[in-house]
Amino acid sequence: MLRQYELTERVCSYDPGADEDALNRAYVYAMQKHGTQLRASGDPYFSHPVEVAGLLSEKRLDAASIMTGLLHDTVEDTDATLDEISNLFGDEVSGLVDGVTKLSQLELQSEQNKQAENFRKLVLAMSKDIRVLLVKLADRLHNMSTLHFIKKEEKRRRISRETMDIYVPLAERVGVRDWKEQLEELAFRELNPDARRSILKRLDFLNNEEGGLIDRVIKELQGLMDQHGLNAKVTGRQKSPYSIWRKMQRQNVGFEQLSDIMAFRVIVEDPNECYQALGVIHGQYTVVPGRFKDYVSLPKPNGYQSLHTGVIGPENQRIEIQIRTQHMHEVAELGVAAHWVYKGQSGGEPEVKPGHIANKEGNQYRWLRDMLDIMSNAAGPDEFLEHTKMEMFSDQVFVFTPKGDLHALPRGATPIDFAYSVHSEVGDHCVAAKVNGRIVPLRTKLRNGDQLEISTSKGQTPNPSWESFVVTGKARASIRRFIRSKQREQYISLGKEILENTFRQADYELTEKALKSILDKHGSDTIETLHARIGEGQVTGREVLYSVYPGAKDSQQVAKKMPQTRAKDLPAHAIPIRGLIPGMALHYAKCCHPLPGDRIVGIVTTGKGVTIHTIDCRTLEAFADMPERWIDVSWDMDSDEKSSFVGRISAVISNEPGALASLTTTIGRDGGNINNLKFTNRGQDFFDIMVDVEVTDVRQLSNIIAALRASSVVNTVERSQG
Repeated sequence: MLRQYELTERVCSYDPGADEDALNRAYVYAMQKHGTQLRASGDPYFSHPVEVAGLLSEKRLDAASIMTGLLHDTVEDTDATLDEISNLFGDEVSGLVDGVTKLSQLELQSEQNKQAENFRKLVLAMSKDIRVLLVKLADRLHNMSTLHFIKKEEKRRRISRETMDIYVPLAERVGVRDWKEQLEELAFRELNPDARRSILKRLDFLNNEEGGLIDRVIKELQGLMDQHGLNAKVTGRQKSPYSIWRKMQRQNVGFEQLSDIMAFRVIVEDPNECYQALGVIHGQYTVVPGRFKDYVSLPKPNGYQSLHTGVIGPENQRIEIQIRTQHMHEVAELGVAAHWVYKGQSGGEPEVKPGHIANKEGNQYRWLRDMLDIMSNAAGPDEFLEHTKMEMFSDQVFVFTPKGDLHALPRGATPIDFAYSVHSEVGDHCVAAKVNGRIVPLRTKLRNGDQLEISTSKGQTPNPSWESFVVTGKARASIRRFIRSKQREQYISLGKEILENTFRQADYELTEKALKSILDKHGSDTIETLHARIGEGQVTGREVLYSVYPGAKDSQQVAKKMPQTRAKDLPAHAIPIRGLIPGMALHYAKCCHPLPGDRIVGIVTTGKGVTIHTIDCRTLEAFADMPERWIDVSWDMDSDEKSSFVGRISAVISNEPGALASLTTTIGRDGGNINNLKFTNRGQDFFDIMVDVEVTDVRQLSNIIAALRASSVVNTVERSQG
């Protein structure tokens, strides 16, 4: 554990202007507050904040960050208050401590919710000052290094999974490479110890067999640089066990099939020499196709710059080489922390310049602004966590605006993802996209180097189908927000209609005054909310009726006045449904359009009888916790009678003469009868359409879809449940 004077001397060595008195007072204050508290390892608790401060000092962070490291647990774990810290150490330190303080007091329903809410608040805090994240990462790194002292395996695995899911990608985003790798290794040791031991054993065997190989490769590469007059420094290392395991998983290969388990770094003096060194290496060794990446001209979102290449190098070894300048190397090693260190004075001493760098503009912090957008659109902490994991866990593709501005998107991104990355308004009103000057469907996957131009219209709104192909969390959160708002409008309209029908059929007057009197009873703050709850099925019209008029007739008498379509009243040629009670009301769900041949289920709905859904209908999720409303039913396929049922398909067709005629002809040729056709999206080159087709069963609809897929004018076609 660092002693007080050692920590102060370390900070002052790179920041001569640091407030030594404040650092010393913070050290003593934290030691006194934590007192006799012990960690799971049996060590004094105070050793933890000191180690966190030490990790931050290794990154040459400013004095305020170091003091935050010392004080970050005092508010939660001791009787210290933020006001007290503010009075003793200033508002800046108090604000940082507040941002880092754990949120264990939150009374949430589950551990997952707690994790999601903590992460949401962490994002809010680090959006104000990125140093909050650096302190949090140092805190997590030290906790992970002592994780083995926790006795419960389940708790160790949960913490490790959280580290891998959240803190590793965050460390990657801010470019603190060594912390990222340490967190990965510590979590990997807990989550997959057998795989880690196996890889370590194989690496030991390899090192014994090829002793000194890395040193020999370094020597040859260094000689090659010297030979061509490049003032370069060559280093090398073996890749970490987790990095090797991840590559084995990604490429689905065994350890023996991996040949590039060594990585070498060439540090040169200026960016031009990066490309000179690359030319020397490519001229000397055989290049591995597809392994070259230029992050010098196209930096990663965290500011990382380097040339990456793979070659069959010295001693016929397949190796990975990174080429960068010393400045690029410092950014790669320190990440965001490098922004506090500037080469300044004549003596070459670094100058520390703290600041709220998260507020700077530029691509480096676009990801953080995207997270804030996701937060504003997400329905709750769990959805926010889901979308931010999507945002952080992705390989990237680099695309350009017509003006040449660079956007980094996850691999598999579409023009819709790009539109939302430009601005939420652009995404919401996107109607068409040009990729490299050619109009393409909005679901087209983008490739490196594509140039995009988005066309918008004020009348356009997000299409719910977009959610099925977008890959960025920001796009998905925005689309879901719109869907929720539209669903609420529909639920309000439906609920109002249900309520009016219920009161009218029961011969009771429905007034606004009456409804306001029972809002609290049904968990609503406004009449609109009550209508929405009724439309969504959370409250029934009869429950509201009985709340307003307790003396209303009982449910059986009310039901007699409600007209119902009974199974016995169906046309004689309809295919019967097995499993229904005779006389039970029956209708087919419009959300999934069940057809004979589909696996089906019945849902008992108040005032409607039984609704038949396909077994994979999304609507059924709303009834997951109501097993009493499910009825096991099936089609009576033994019936000789044939009937028409409506199946729905969605298709993207070319905008060209005769395209619609070709589609309808194909449907008619296979015996289908179109009873409704709707254009859901009109583009310059493509139309999205929804077609309702009368068929006898699911097989006939499948035949029609297969025939349409063979048509030259049909881009895509699938059965729709919308």
